[in-house]
Amino acid sequence: MTEASNKLPPVAGNGPQGDTKQLAKMLVEIGPLVVFFAVNYLTKNMFYATGLFMIATAVSLVTSRHLFGRIPLMPLVSGALVMVLGGMTLWLQDAVFIKIKPTLVYTLFGAVLLAGLAWGKYFLRSIIGEVFKLTTEGWRILTIRWALFFFALAILNELVWRNFSDDFWIAFKLMGAIPLTILFGVSQLGLMRRFADPAPAKG
Repeated sequence: MTEASNKLPPVAGNGPQGDTKQLAKMLVEIGPLVVFFAVNYLTKNMFYATGLFMIATAVSLVTSRHLFGRIPLMPLVSGALVMVLGGMTLWLQDAVFIKIKPTLVYTLFGAVLLAGLAWGKYFLRSIIGEVFKLTTEGWRILTIRWALFFFALAILNELVWRNFSDDFWIAFKLMGAIPLTILFGVSQLGLMRRFADPAPAKG
């Protein structure tokens, strides 16, 4: 193996400033889920929690635009579905709509990744390509893995909300799905080492 293959891919924004920015981004993105969990825990009212979840999501998107100059695609799509399905939840007084939101989001992300792959497009590269530099084969494998992971999360969300209490489902969203996603991302570092591009093409 070459020396380059034993190194982590180059990471943009290393150092305290980059770490602070990443931490702020994570807090902004998971903030609405924390609000949803906390309000439901305190009030035991899914509809009240959904309403504040919608407000917190809108605040999160505005904050992201203000702090980082743009709204990342994944939070934007997720936020749009929160508004639509959250609105239907409140209007029809049926919590099923907000419960299926993660299923729709995960399925959509997985389908988009695989569709892009079929067209020769690596959408992950447009999302994290500034941070990780991989070969074409690396992006292909990573795309397939993330797509399958998103489909697995969609199935898991359906199993949880259909078979457990509302409180358990909400706790799973915050303390189950997010840690699983982080762990899965960390588990892909080996792949990123193997397929690190030591001299990525420009443009």
